Amino acid sequence: MTEEAHPFQKLIGPRPDLRVLLTGIGQRNADRTIRGALAEQLPKLVLTCGFAGGLNPELATGAVVFSADDSSLTPALLAAGARPAKFHRAEKVAVTAEEKRALWHSTGADAVEMESGVIRRICREHNIPGATVRVISDAADEDLPLDFNRLMNAEQNLSYGKLALALLKSPGKVSALLKLQKQMHAAAKKLAQVLARVCRTGVPPVSG
Repeated sequence: MTEEAHPFQKLIGPRPDLRVLLTGIGQRNADRTIRGALAEQLPKLVLTCGFAGGLNPELATGAVVFSADDSSLTPALLAAGARPAKFHRAEKVAVTAEEKRALWHSTGADAVEMESGVIRRICREHNIPGATVRVISDAADEDLPLDFNRLMNAEQNLSYGKLALALLKSPGKVSALLKLQKQMHAAAKKLAQVLARVCRTGVPPVSG
């Protein structure tokens, strides 16, 4: 999403060797967008980045975690401040701490997100190596202020009309939502710093 990408784009500036692709929310949007991009150009490396919900209680908000197809990517990501993690690909947003706790016990994953699995699968079909690099936007013990799954439209994009209606019904949620927004902005900046370090130092050639 724009909110995830903007701090990185602002920090790194324009580069001819780098393309930032906004896929939108969910597997369907990610599938369509990445297939369209690869039909135009096959990159040497794809990093799928953004927010993730924490499942492992040891991961604080703002922690940057990764999983790489090629071990040669690991040193650069570690040096940039990311830590290895196992991801669970979900069909919907994990809203409550109870949901996250159940996913942690059932999957053994450290973090949950929705898009990276399908993006990396499609990239492997094209022999393009890659990595998932995500920042924890909400920790394992945190409930989200609203059920964002109910606020999506048919295209799995956030409906601001539904959001406004939900806040009208529960005005007490406004302060919690603003707190989450501030938290997510700080997390996006942390992710941007890690990705910028990787881009500036470069990564070694990867096998494909």
